[in-house]
Amino acid sequence: MDRGKEIAENIIANVEKVIIGKREAVEMAIIALLCQGHLLIEDVPGVGKTTLAKSISKSIGCSFKRIQFTPDLLPSDITGVSIYNQKVSDFEYRPGPIIAQIVLVDEINRATPKTQSALLECMEEGQVTVDGVTHPVPRPFLVMATQNPLEFEGTFPLPEAQLDRFLMLISLGYPSAADEITIMDRQQLSHPIENLEQVIEANELVRLQESIKDIYVDPLVKQYIVSIVEATRNHPAVFLGASPRGSLALFRTSQARAMLNDRDFVLPDDIKALAVSTLAHRVIVNPSERVKDITSRRVVEDAVDSLPVPGARARGWIAG
Repeated sequence: MDRGKEIAENIIANVEKVIIGKREAVEMAIIALLCQGHLLIEDVPGVGKTTLAKSISKSIGCSFKRIQFTPDLLPSDITGVSIYNQKVSDFEYRPGPIIAQIVLVDEINRATPKTQSALLECMEEGQVTVDGVTHPVPRPFLVMATQNPLEFEGTFPLPEAQLDRFLMLISLGYPSAADEITIMDRQQLSHPIENLEQVIEANELVRLQESIKDIYVDPLVKQYIVSIVEATRNHPAVFLGASPRGSLALFRTSQARAMLNDRDFVLPDDIKALAVSTLAHRVIVNPSERVKDITSRRVVEDAVDSLPVPGARARGWIAG
C-alpha cells in the first residue's frame, strides 16, 4: 500500500499545481481513475473542469482528446468511421476522438440522446463497434464529462441509463478569495499546465488499478453499503433508487480511498465520505417532492444518517 499511496499522492500533488484549493475534488477524480470508472463534473463554466482533465492526462502521460458536444454532433463523430481505401481495396477504420486514454466530453447534455448513447458501449465495455467490427479503447481509459447545472435551454438531460454509467458525480465550486488571488499570480506570465511534468508511467497506473481490487472489505462493511443503497430505494420521496451498479461503485471507490489513506482495509468512514458522490446521481426524486426542495443528495444523506455504523475489522481479524 505504501507504493500505491505514494503514486496517488504524486499525481494529486502534481494536479494541485494547476487546480488550486480543490483537494477533495482532485482526490475524487483520482479515485475514479484508480477504479477504472468515469467521472461526471456538474458545475458552472470557468471553474477548471477542462483544466482538471488536462492536468490528469499530463500527470500520467496519457493521450488526451476533447469532444465538444453540440446538437448537430453525430455518433460517428465520436466513435469514428470506416472509409474505403482504394489502395488496398478494403474498408479501414478511422478512429474517432473516443479512442484516447483520457477523454473530456464537454457539455454532454448539449448533444441529442442518439449521440449521447454512442458513449454507452465505450464507457461500460471499453470498446467501440463500427460496421460490426469491435475496436478496443486504450488503457487506462477515463471519460470525464461536464455539464452546466444552471442552463437548460437547448439541452437534453442525460437518461438514467447514461447517468448510471458514471462512477461518480462531483463539483469543483468557486475558489476562495485567497485561492483566486493565487490563481491570478500563477497565471500572470503563463499557464502552469504548460510546465506540468509527467509523474507516472501509464503501465504503472494500470498495475495500480488492478492492485486496488485486493484491498480488504469486511462483510459488515459490505452489508453497510447494501443497506445504504436499499435505504435510497425505500425512501418515501424517491421514484427510483440507486441501482446495483451504485453498490459496486461505492464498494470499489471505498477501496481506492482506503489506499489513499494508506490502509489495506476499508472503514465505514470511507463509505460515508463517498456515498453522495457515487449514489446521488443514480437517485430520482418524485416530482411532487422536488417542489419541497427534496434533492437526491439529501436522500442519500438521509440514508447514511438513518443507519447504524458497523464496526470495522482489519484483514485476518478473528473473534476471541
